[in-house]
Amino acid sequence: MEFHPVRLEDKAAIEKYTRPSGICNCDLAFANMYCWEGTYRSAWCIEDGFLLIRFYIDGSHHIGYMQPLGAGDFTHLIPRLEADARQFGQPLRLSGLTREGAEAVRRAHPEFGIWRNRDYEDYVYNAVDLRTLAGRKYQPKRNHINRFEAMYEYRYEPLTPALIPECMRLEREWRSQHEGHRTELTAEQRAMQRAFDHFEELELQGGALYVGETLVAFTFGSAINDHAFCVHVEKADTHYDGAFTMINQLFVQHLPETYTLIDREEDLGLDGLRQSKLSYHPAFLQPKLTAQRLNEEQLQIRALWRECFDDTDDDIEQFLLTRYDPARLLAVRHEGKIVSMLHVIPFGDTAYIYAVATSPECRRQGLAGGLLHRALDACRNEGFRRAALIPGSESLRRWYAGFGFSGDIPVRFHTRDDFDFGTGDTSADRAMILPLGSEPFTAETLELSDTVQDA
Repeated sequence: MEFHPVRLEDKAAIEKYTRPSGICNCDLAFANMYCWEGTYRSAWCIEDGFLLIRFYIDGSHHIGYMQPLGAGDFTHLIPRLEADARQFGQPLRLSGLTREGAEAVRRAHPEFGIWRNRDYEDYVYNAVDLRTLAGRKYQPKRNHINRFEAMYEYRYEPLTPALIPECMRLEREWRSQHEGHRTELTAEQRAMQRAFDHFEELELQGGALYVGETLVAFTFGSAINDHAFCVHVEKADTHYDGAFTMINQLFVQHLPETYTLIDREEDLGLDGLRQSKLSYHPAFLQPKLTAQRLNEEQLQIRALWRECFDDTDDDIEQFLLTRYDPARLLAVRHEGKIVSMLHVIPFGDTAYIYAVATSPECRRQGLAGGLLHRALDACRNEGFRRAALIPGSESLRRWYAGFGFSGDIPVRFHTRDDFDFGTGDTSADRAMILPLGSEPFTAETLELSDTVQDA
Protein backbone atom coordinates (compact mmCIF):
# COMPACT_ATOMS: atom_id res chain seq x y z
CA MET A 1 0.00 0.00 0.00
CA GLU A 2 1.29 3.43 -0.92
CA PHE A 3 -0.22 6.27 1.12
CA HIS A 4 -0.18 9.86 -0.14
CA PRO A 5 -0.68 13.07 1.87
CA VAL A 6 -4.15 14.61 1.51
CA ARG A 7 -3.90 17.42 -1.02
CA LEU A 8 -6.47 19.80 -2.45
CA GLU A 9 -6.46 18.05 -5.81
CA ASP A 10 -7.49 14.77 -4.10
CA LYS A 11 -10.95 16.07 -3.19
CA ALA A 12 -12.92 14.37 -5.95
CA ALA A 13 -11.09 11.04 -5.59
CA ILE A 14 -11.64 10.91 -1.82
CA GLU A 15 -15.25 12.11 -1.90
CA LYS A 16 -16.03 9.34 -4.39
CA TYR A 17 -15.89 7.07 -1.32
CA THR A 18 -16.83 9.32 1.61
CA ARG A 19 -20.02 10.88 0.29
CA PRO A 20 -21.84 7.62 -0.67
CA SER A 21 -20.90 6.00 2.65
CA GLY A 22 -23.81 7.63 4.46
CA ILE A 23 -21.71 7.83 7.63
CA CYS A 24 -22.26 11.08 9.53
CA ASN A 25 -18.70 11.49 10.80
CA CYS A 26 -16.97 14.88 10.75
CA ASP A 27 -13.65 13.16 10.03
CA LEU A 28 -15.02 12.14 6.63
CA ALA A 29 -15.59 15.74 5.51
CA PHE A 30 -12.83 16.43 3.00
CA ALA A 31 -12.41 20.00 4.29
CA ASN A 32 -11.52 18.59 7.72
CA MET A 33 -9.05 16.11 6.27
CA TYR A 34 -7.32 18.76 4.24
CA CYS A 35 -7.34 21.64 6.74
CA TRP A 36 -6.06 19.50 9.62
CA GLU A 37 -3.53 17.57 7.50
CA GLY A 38 -0.68 19.52 9.08
CA THR A 39 -1.62 18.27 12.55
CA TYR A 40 -2.76 14.73 11.81
CA ARG A 41 -0.52 14.11 8.78
CA SER A 42 -3.49 12.44 7.08
CA ALA A 43 -2.66 10.21 4.11
CA TRP A 44 -4.77 8.07 1.83
CA CYS A 45 -4.70 5.32 -0.75
CA ILE A 46 -7.08 3.07 -2.67
CA GLU A 47 -6.76 -0.68 -2.10
CA ASP A 48 -9.09 -3.31 -3.62
CA GLY A 49 -11.73 -0.64 -4.25
CA PHE A 50 -11.60 0.75 -0.68
CA LEU A 51 -10.48 4.16 0.54
CA LEU A 52 -7.91 3.82 3.32
CA ILE A 53 -6.98 6.79 5.49
CA ARG A 54 -3.99 6.81 7.83
CA PHE A 55 -3.41 9.55 10.40
CA TYR A 56 -1.56 10.37 13.60
CA ILE A 57 -3.95 10.24 16.57
CA ASP A 58 -4.29 13.70 18.16
CA GLY A 59 -1.14 14.70 16.30
CA SER A 60 0.89 12.27 18.47
CA HIS A 61 3.26 9.52 17.29
CA HIS A 62 0.45 6.91 17.52
CA ILE A 63 -0.87 5.90 14.11
CA GLY A 64 -4.53 5.20 13.42
CA TYR A 65 -6.49 4.05 10.38
CA MET A 66 -10.06 5.04 9.61
CA GLN A 67 -12.68 2.42 8.79
CA PRO A 68 -12.07 1.47 5.14
CA LEU A 69 -14.79 2.87 2.87
CA GLY A 70 -16.08 0.98 -0.13
CA ALA A 71 -18.66 -1.58 -1.23
CA GLY A 72 -18.86 -4.80 0.77
CA ASP A 73 -16.79 -6.31 3.56
CA PHE A 74 -13.52 -4.53 4.33
CA THR A 75 -12.15 -6.94 6.92
CA HIS A 76 -9.90 -8.79 4.43
CA LEU A 77 -7.79 -5.62 4.43
CA ILE A 78 -6.95 -5.86 8.14
CA PRO A 79 -3.79 -8.02 7.69
CA ARG A 80 -2.49 -5.52 5.14
CA LEU A 81 -3.21 -2.60 7.44
CA GLU A 82 -1.44 -4.44 10.25
CA ALA A 83 1.58 -4.89 8.00
CA ASP A 84 1.59 -1.17 7.26
CA ALA A 85 1.39 -0.33 10.98
CA ARG A 86 4.27 -2.73 11.73
CA GLN A 87 6.50 -0.65 9.47
CA PHE A 88 6.18 2.06 12.14
CA GLY A 89 6.64 -0.42 14.99
CA GLN A 90 3.01 0.01 16.08
CA PRO A 91 -0.08 -2.15 16.50
CA LEU A 92 -3.03 -1.61 14.19
CA ARG A 93 -5.59 0.81 15.58
CA LEU A 94 -8.74 0.94 13.46
CA SER A 95 -10.63 4.12 14.38
CA GLY A 96 -13.89 5.78 13.45
CA LEU A 97 -15.69 2.45 13.22
CA THR A 98 -19.46 2.41 13.01
CA ARG A 99 -21.25 -0.19 15.12
CA GLU A 100 -21.68 -2.29 12.00
CA GLY A 101 -18.00 -1.92 11.15
CA ALA A 102 -16.98 -2.91 14.67
CA GLU A 103 -19.14 -6.04 14.56
CA ALA A 104 -17.65 -6.98 11.20
CA VAL A 105 -14.16 -6.76 12.73
CA ARG A 106 -15.25 -8.91 15.69
CA ARG A 107 -16.69 -11.60 13.44
CA ALA A 108 -13.71 -11.77 11.12
CA HIS A 109 -10.99 -11.21 13.73
CA PRO A 110 -12.17 -12.27 17.22
CA GLU A 111 -8.69 -11.57 18.58
CA PHE A 112 -9.50 -7.85 18.28
CA GLY A 113 -11.21 -5.87 20.99
CA ILE A 114 -13.48 -2.84 20.54
CA TRP A 115 -13.55 0.29 22.66
CA ARG A 116 -15.52 3.50 22.70
CA ASN A 117 -14.16 6.99 23.26
CA ARG A 118 -17.11 9.15 24.25
CA ASP A 119 -15.01 12.33 23.95
CA TYR A 120 -14.74 11.91 20.15
CA GLU A 121 -18.31 11.02 19.24
CA ASP A 122 -20.02 13.53 16.97
CA TYR A 123 -23.15 15.38 18.06
CA VAL A 124 -25.68 15.05 15.22
CA TYR A 125 -28.89 17.09 15.21
CA ASN A 126 -32.04 17.16 13.14
CA ALA A 127 -31.66 20.27 11.01
CA VAL A 128 -35.31 21.20 11.49
CA ASP A 129 -34.77 21.37 15.26
CA LEU A 130 -31.89 23.82 14.93
CA ARG A 131 -33.76 25.89 12.35
CA THR A 132 -36.96 26.28 14.39
CA LEU A 133 -35.90 25.70 18.02
CA ALA A 134 -39.51 24.59 18.53
CA GLY A 135 -40.88 23.01 21.68
CA ARG A 136 -40.41 23.37 25.40
CA LYS A 137 -36.92 21.88 25.46
CA TYR A 138 -35.63 24.75 23.30
CA GLN A 139 -37.25 27.52 25.36
CA PRO A 140 -33.89 28.56 26.91
CA LYS A 141 -32.42 28.96 23.42
CA ARG A 142 -35.38 31.06 22.30
CA ASN A 143 -34.91 33.21 25.40
CA HIS A 144 -31.29 33.88 24.36
CA ILE A 145 -32.43 34.88 20.89
CA ASN A 146 -35.22 37.11 22.18
CA ARG A 147 -32.77 38.99 24.41
CA PHE A 148 -30.31 39.40 21.55
CA GLU A 149 -33.00 40.72 19.21
CA ALA A 150 -34.25 43.13 21.88
CA MET A 151 -30.80 44.52 22.65
CA TYR A 152 -29.15 44.81 19.24
CA GLU A 153 -29.68 45.95 15.68
CA TYR A 154 -28.14 43.07 13.76
CA ARG A 155 -27.81 41.58 10.32
CA TYR A 156 -26.73 38.21 8.91
CA GLU A 157 -24.57 37.80 5.80
CA PRO A 158 -23.26 34.74 3.99
CA LEU A 159 -19.57 34.32 4.70
CA THR A 160 -17.46 35.20 1.64
CA PRO A 161 -13.68 35.47 1.16
CA ALA A 162 -14.03 39.27 1.42
CA LEU A 163 -15.03 38.90 5.10
CA ILE A 164 -12.10 36.67 6.05
CA PRO A 165 -9.87 39.44 7.50
CA GLU A 166 -12.64 40.44 9.89
CA CYS A 167 -13.18 36.80 10.86
CA MET A 168 -9.48 36.33 11.62
CA ARG A 169 -9.53 39.46 13.77
CA LEU A 170 -12.43 38.09 15.79
CA GLU A 171 -10.72 34.70 15.99
CA ARG A 172 -7.54 36.29 17.38
CA GLU A 173 -9.56 38.15 20.01
CA TRP A 174 -11.41 34.95 20.93
CA ARG A 175 -8.15 32.96 21.13
CA SER A 176 -6.54 35.56 23.40
CA GLN A 177 -9.22 34.78 25.99
CA HIS A 178 -8.51 31.02 25.87
CA GLU A 179 -4.74 30.89 26.38
CA GLY A 180 -5.05 27.84 28.64
CA HIS A 181 -5.34 25.62 25.55
CA ARG A 182 -2.61 27.29 23.49
CA THR A 183 -1.35 24.19 21.62
CA GLU A 184 -4.82 23.07 20.52
CA LEU A 185 -5.87 26.59 19.58
CA THR A 186 -2.73 27.23 17.55
CA ALA A 187 -3.45 24.05 15.57
CA GLU A 188 -7.05 25.20 15.10
CA GLN A 189 -5.88 28.59 13.91
CA ARG A 190 -3.62 26.95 11.31
CA ALA A 191 -6.48 24.76 10.12
CA MET A 192 -8.79 27.77 9.92
CA GLN A 193 -6.27 29.76 7.91
CA ARG A 194 -5.97 26.87 5.48
CA ALA A 195 -9.75 26.76 5.16
CA PHE A 196 -9.91 30.50 4.44
CA ASP A 197 -7.06 30.25 1.92
CA HIS A 198 -9.07 27.69 -0.09
CA PHE A 199 -12.62 28.59 0.90
CA GLU A 200 -14.20 28.21 -2.52
CA GLU A 201 -12.17 25.17 -3.66
CA LEU A 202 -13.23 23.34 -0.49
CA GLU A 203 -16.88 24.30 -1.15
CA LEU A 204 -17.20 25.74 2.32
CA GLN A 205 -20.33 27.57 3.38
CA GLY A 206 -20.52 30.05 6.22
CA GLY A 207 -22.31 32.93 7.82
CA ALA A 208 -21.43 36.18 9.60
CA LEU A 209 -23.40 38.04 12.26
CA TYR A 210 -23.03 41.83 12.61
CA VAL A 211 -24.20 44.25 15.26
CA GLY A 212 -24.09 47.59 13.51
CA GLU A 213 -20.82 47.45 11.57
CA THR A 214 -19.08 45.11 14.04
CA LEU A 215 -18.64 41.42 13.30
CA VAL A 216 -19.70 39.58 16.48
CA ALA A 217 -19.89 35.98 15.26
CA PHE A 218 -19.05 33.78 12.30
CA THR A 219 -19.29 30.12 11.39
CA PHE A 220 -18.56 27.81 8.49
CA GLY A 221 -18.64 24.17 7.48
CA SER A 222 -18.98 21.72 4.62
CA ALA A 223 -21.02 18.77 3.44
CA ILE A 224 -20.17 15.28 4.65
CA ASN A 225 -22.66 13.80 2.20
CA ASP A 226 -25.85 14.83 0.42
CA HIS A 227 -27.91 14.85 3.63
CA ALA A 228 -25.45 15.74 6.40
CA PHE A 229 -23.66 19.06 6.83
CA CYS A 230 -20.80 19.53 9.28
CA VAL A 231 -20.19 22.77 11.20
CA HIS A 232 -16.40 23.03 11.48
CA VAL A 233 -15.97 26.40 13.19
CA GLU A 234 -18.18 28.70 15.23
CA LYS A 235 -16.77 31.78 16.97
CA ALA A 236 -18.54 34.63 18.74
CA ASP A 237 -17.78 37.64 20.89
CA THR A 238 -19.28 36.62 24.25
CA HIS A 239 -19.71 40.26 25.24
CA TYR A 240 -22.79 40.09 23.02
CA ASP A 241 -25.20 37.92 24.98
CA GLY A 242 -26.83 35.34 22.73
CA ALA A 243 -24.42 35.75 19.80
CA PHE A 244 -23.59 32.02 19.71
CA THR A 245 -27.26 31.05 19.75
CA MET A 246 -28.08 33.55 17.01
CA ILE A 247 -25.33 32.52 14.61
CA ASN A 248 -26.15 28.87 15.19
CA GLN A 249 -29.80 29.25 14.23
CA LEU A 250 -29.33 31.75 11.41
CA PHE A 251 -26.66 29.68 9.72
CA VAL A 252 -28.75 26.49 9.69
CA GLN A 253 -31.75 28.49 8.46
CA HIS A 254 -29.69 29.63 5.47
CA LEU A 255 -28.41 26.16 4.57
CA PRO A 256 -30.22 24.25 1.80
CA GLU A 257 -33.05 22.16 3.24
CA THR A 258 -31.62 19.09 1.54
CA TYR A 259 -29.35 18.87 4.59
CA THR A 260 -31.54 17.09 7.13
CA LEU A 261 -28.73 16.40 9.61
CA ILE A 262 -26.26 18.82 11.17
CA ASP A 263 -23.03 17.43 12.60
CA ARG A 264 -21.50 19.74 15.21
CA GLU A 265 -18.43 17.56 15.82
CA GLU A 266 -17.08 16.31 19.18
CA ASP A 267 -16.71 17.78 22.66
CA LEU A 268 -13.15 16.45 23.24
CA GLY A 269 -14.08 15.68 26.84
CA LEU A 270 -14.38 19.37 27.74
CA ASP A 271 -17.20 19.74 30.27
CA GLY A 272 -18.32 23.18 29.12
CA LEU A 273 -18.41 22.15 25.48
CA ARG A 274 -20.24 18.94 26.35
CA GLN A 275 -22.95 20.77 28.24
CA SER A 276 -23.30 23.29 25.41
CA LYS A 277 -23.70 20.59 22.76
CA LEU A 278 -26.11 18.57 24.90
CA SER A 279 -28.23 21.67 25.46
CA TYR A 280 -29.18 21.56 21.77
CA HIS A 281 -30.59 18.04 22.19
CA PRO A 282 -28.77 15.93 19.58
CA ALA A 283 -30.75 13.38 17.61
CA PHE A 284 -27.89 10.94 18.20
CA LEU A 285 -24.19 10.67 18.92
CA GLN A 286 -22.25 9.22 16.00
CA PRO A 287 -20.17 6.28 17.31
CA LYS A 288 -16.46 6.31 16.54
CA LEU A 289 -15.32 2.96 17.84
CA THR A 290 -11.75 1.71 17.85
CA ALA A 291 -10.57 -1.85 17.23
CA GLN A 292 -7.22 -3.10 18.46
CA ARG A 293 -5.70 -6.57 18.72
CA LEU A 294 -5.69 -8.00 22.25
CA ASN A 295 -2.44 -9.51 23.51
CA GLU A 296 -2.33 -13.05 24.90
CA GLU A 297 -2.87 -11.98 28.51
CA GLN A 298 -5.83 -9.78 27.53
CA LEU A 299 -7.36 -12.67 25.56
CA GLN A 300 -7.07 -14.92 28.60
CA ILE A 301 -8.65 -12.27 30.85
CA ARG A 302 -11.51 -11.87 28.38
CA ALA A 303 -12.08 -15.64 28.28
CA LEU A 304 -12.20 -15.90 32.11
CA TRP A 305 -14.38 -12.78 32.34
CA ARG A 306 -16.89 -14.26 29.89
CA GLU A 307 -16.89 -17.48 31.90
CA CYS A 308 -17.63 -15.79 35.23
CA PHE A 309 -19.68 -12.67 34.53
CA ASP A 310 -22.65 -11.58 32.41
CA ASP A 311 -20.93 -8.47 31.05
CA THR A 312 -21.04 -7.76 27.33
CA ASP A 313 -17.93 -7.92 25.16
CA ASP A 314 -18.26 -4.14 24.79
CA ASP A 315 -17.78 -3.69 28.55
CA ILE A 316 -15.01 -6.28 28.83
CA GLU A 317 -13.00 -4.95 25.92
CA GLN A 318 -13.51 -1.31 26.96
CA PHE A 319 -11.80 -2.22 30.23
CA LEU A 320 -9.04 -4.24 28.58
CA LEU A 321 -8.15 -1.57 26.01
CA THR A 322 -8.50 1.55 28.15
CA ARG A 323 -8.24 0.53 31.82
CA TYR A 324 -6.30 -2.72 32.09
CA ASP A 325 -2.89 -2.32 33.72
CA PRO A 326 -0.72 -5.47 33.85
CA ALA A 327 0.97 -4.08 36.97
CA ARG A 328 -2.45 -3.98 38.69
CA LEU A 329 -3.45 -7.53 37.74
CA LEU A 330 -3.02 -10.35 40.26
CA ALA A 331 -3.54 -13.74 38.69
CA VAL A 332 -3.11 -17.47 39.22
CA ARG A 333 -2.08 -19.46 36.16
CA HIS A 334 -2.42 -23.16 35.51
CA GLU A 335 -0.64 -24.66 32.52
CA GLY A 336 -0.07 -21.17 31.18
CA LYS A 337 -3.73 -20.14 31.45
CA ILE A 338 -5.20 -17.55 33.83
CA VAL A 339 -7.67 -19.40 36.08
CA SER A 340 -8.14 -16.80 38.83
CA MET A 341 -7.71 -13.01 38.84
CA LEU A 342 -8.49 -9.68 40.38
CA HIS A 343 -7.63 -6.10 39.44
CA VAL A 344 -6.66 -3.26 41.79
CA ILE A 345 -7.98 0.08 40.50
CA PRO A 346 -6.51 3.15 42.23
CA PHE A 347 -8.98 5.93 43.03
CA GLY A 348 -6.95 8.44 45.03
CA ASP A 349 -6.35 6.93 48.47
CA THR A 350 -8.84 4.10 47.85
CA ALA A 351 -7.87 0.77 46.27
CA TYR A 352 -10.91 -0.56 44.44
CA ILE A 353 -10.89 -4.37 44.06
CA TYR A 354 -12.48 -5.22 40.74
CA ALA A 355 -13.42 -8.27 38.65
CA VAL A 356 -12.52 -10.98 41.16
CA ALA A 357 -13.03 -14.21 39.25
CA THR A 358 -12.06 -17.89 39.33
CA SER A 359 -12.76 -20.43 36.62
CA PRO A 360 -15.56 -22.80 37.77
CA GLU A 361 -13.37 -25.91 37.54
CA CYS A 362 -10.76 -24.30 39.81
CA ARG A 363 -13.03 -23.03 42.59
CA ARG A 364 -12.91 -24.09 46.25
CA GLN A 365 -9.11 -24.23 46.14
CA GLY A 366 -8.51 -20.92 47.91
CA LEU A 367 -7.20 -19.21 44.75
CA ALA A 368 -9.26 -16.02 44.97
CA GLY A 369 -8.68 -15.77 48.70
CA GLY A 370 -4.94 -16.02 48.18
CA LEU A 371 -5.06 -13.27 45.55
CA LEU A 372 -7.12 -11.04 47.85
CA HIS A 373 -4.61 -11.46 50.71
CA ARG A 374 -1.77 -10.56 48.31
CA ALA A 375 -3.68 -7.57 46.99
CA LEU A 376 -4.41 -6.19 50.46
CA ASP A 377 -0.78 -6.57 51.54
CA ALA A 378 0.35 -4.76 48.39
CA CYS A 379 -2.21 -1.97 48.96
CA ARG A 380 -1.00 -1.44 52.53
CA ASN A 381 2.60 -1.25 51.33
CA GLU A 382 1.60 1.22 48.67
CA GLY A 383 -0.02 3.52 51.21
CA PHE A 384 -3.72 3.23 50.32
CA ARG A 385 -5.95 4.25 53.23
CA ARG A 386 -8.69 1.77 52.42
CA ALA A 387 -9.78 -0.99 50.09
CA ALA A 388 -13.30 -1.16 48.71
CA LEU A 389 -15.34 -3.53 46.56
CA ILE A 390 -18.91 -4.17 45.49
CA PRO A 391 -20.01 -7.74 46.24
CA GLY A 392 -22.20 -9.32 43.58
CA SER A 393 -24.34 -11.40 45.97
CA GLU A 394 -25.13 -12.01 49.63
CA SER A 395 -22.92 -15.09 49.66
CA LEU A 396 -20.00 -13.01 48.37
CA ARG A 397 -20.78 -10.35 50.97
CA ARG A 398 -20.36 -12.99 53.69
CA TRP A 399 -17.17 -14.25 52.04
CA TYR A 400 -15.59 -10.77 51.89
CA ALA A 401 -16.59 -10.17 55.52
CA GLY A 402 -14.19 -12.95 56.41
CA PHE A 403 -11.34 -10.72 55.17
CA GLY A 404 -12.45 -7.79 57.30
CA PHE A 405 -14.63 -5.93 54.78
CA SER A 406 -17.82 -4.44 56.18
CA GLY A 407 -20.53 -1.88 55.50
CA ASP A 408 -23.13 -1.20 52.86
CA ILE A 409 -22.00 2.20 51.56
CA PRO A 410 -23.45 3.91 48.45
CA VAL A 411 -20.75 4.42 45.79
CA ARG A 412 -20.53 7.14 43.16
CA PHE A 413 -17.97 6.80 40.37
CA HIS A 414 -16.58 9.86 38.58
CA THR A 415 -14.40 8.51 35.80
CA ARG A 416 -12.56 10.31 33.02
CA ASP A 417 -14.18 8.17 30.32
CA ASP A 418 -17.58 7.31 31.84
CA PHE A 419 -16.49 3.69 32.35
CA ASP A 420 -18.86 2.01 34.79
CA PHE A 421 -16.97 0.08 37.47
CA GLY A 422 -20.23 -0.68 39.24
CA THR A 423 -23.09 -3.07 38.68
CA GLY A 424 -24.77 -1.12 35.88
CA ASP A 425 -27.47 -0.06 38.35
CA THR A 426 -26.31 2.90 40.45
CA SER A 427 -28.87 2.10 43.16
CA ALA A 428 -27.17 -1.30 43.59
CA ASP A 429 -23.64 0.12 43.78
CA ARG A 430 -23.07 -0.41 47.49
CA ALA A 431 -19.57 -1.07 48.75
CA MET A 432 -17.93 -2.97 51.54
CA ILE A 433 -14.86 -1.20 52.91
CA LEU A 434 -11.71 -2.36 54.70
CA PRO A 435 -9.61 0.37 56.37
CA LEU A 436 -5.93 -0.36 55.70
CA GLY A 437 -4.73 1.83 58.58
CA SER A 438 -6.12 2.96 61.89
CA GLU A 439 -8.54 5.52 60.43
CA PRO A 440 -12.14 4.27 60.01
CA PHE A 441 -14.29 5.27 57.06
CA THR A 442 -17.04 7.60 58.30
CA ALA A 443 -18.51 9.25 55.18
CA GLU A 444 -22.07 8.42 54.14
CA THR A 445 -21.07 7.92 50.48
CA LEU A 446 -17.90 6.59 48.88
CA GLU A 447 -16.84 8.96 46.10
CA LEU A 448 -14.40 7.35 43.67
CA SER A 449 -12.90 9.72 41.10
CA ASP A 450 -10.04 9.65 38.62
CA THR A 451 -11.03 12.72 36.60
CA VAL A 452 -8.34 15.24 35.69
CA GLN A 453 -9.69 17.96 37.92
CA ASP A 454 -9.65 15.59 40.88
CA ALA A 455 -6.23 14.15 40.20
